[in-house]
Amino acid sequence: MGVFFIREDKMITLERVNKIYNNKFHAVKDVSLKIEKSEIFGIIGLSGAGKSSLIRLFNGLEPLTTGKIEIEGVDLSKLSKKELLNKRKKIGMIFQHFNLLKSRTVKENIAFPLEIDGWSKVEIDVRVKELLKLVELEDKEEFYPTQLSGGQKQRVAIARALANNPDILLSDEATSALDPKTTKSILKLIKDIQKKMGLTVVLITHQMEVIREICDRVAVMSNGEVVETGKTYEIFLSPKTEITKELISYVPPQEKEEIDYIKKSGNKVIKLMFLGSVAGDPILSKAVKKFNIDINVLGGAIDLLSTMQVGHLMVELIGDMDKQNEAIAWFPSLDVGVEVIYDGI
Repeated sequence: MGVFFIREDKMITLERVNKIYNNKFHAVKDVSLKIEKSEIFGIIGLSGAGKSSLIRLFNGLEPLTTGKIEIEGVDLSKLSKKELLNKRKKIGMIFQHFNLLKSRTVKENIAFPLEIDGWSKVEIDVRVKELLKLVELEDKEEFYPTQLSGGQKQRVAIARALANNPDILLSDEATSALDPKTTKSILKLIKDIQKKMGLTVVLITHQMEVIREICDRVAVMSNGEVVETGKTYEIFLSPKTEITKELISYVPPQEKEEIDYIKKSGNKVIKLMFLGSVAGDPILSKAVKKFNIDINVLGGAIDLLSTMQVGHLMVELIGDMDKQNEAIAWFPSLDVGVEVIYDGI
């Protein structure tokens, strides 16, 4: 998983970016992206897709071969070595395997970049305490990495990456080594930090369930190229490429309950499918008032797909049959899908 946090109004812009290594391996091919302020953006692909090569271009750890990368309106290729080093101070990074210093305590690991940057001891102590509170590890400051769980180690790594109050936090597969429960807690932490600090987040991951959990938009990579981009709910509901369909197929299916109902003559049973802000609207009560019918909810669920609600409900319509038919015809006008399960005859 990879992450970027951005504070300024500027977006991250990639224009026809290529990375070709000395052995002629073409890792990143003509990638163009625009990442907006205050969104959570995911970049996903299978192993070898080019994600890790791409992420190392964002902070200049690897020089790009051709193309342009602008961060907050600044073209990285135009910076001198000194300017790039200064820019890099405002770009934090977290990794799949944490990369903590084993000989240092939690507190000392978080303080390390501040020491390098010349902060005073008093300033460091204050900042470290702030960060320990932010990642909920106040009671672990004197622990060593070997005494921590995987999730706790990643929280230390996040705190360390945020130490210099960066504009960007960059992470490569940060939840891949964690169990599902811990992954959820780390994603929640990232989301909470994003809200508190008004930051933009970009995730690099091969886990589609991570994309589903946290991202507003997503780019799908395959063989070094971006093959599909879109809003997360659009990608899940209508994937365009075979690789996207394959990635979605790996997501554990959400449990669906079988909904039993009794067939009653004159009462239609329909399934409603909806997403977005519509999922939070009182659609059923509107239908009851508009068509003077009763509606009995038989079952269903509303799931949170990142920040987008997606749901389905099975309902029984009760009342005048013509009015039931009018309601069925009306639902699609609200971008609500309708499937008649039982026609009431």
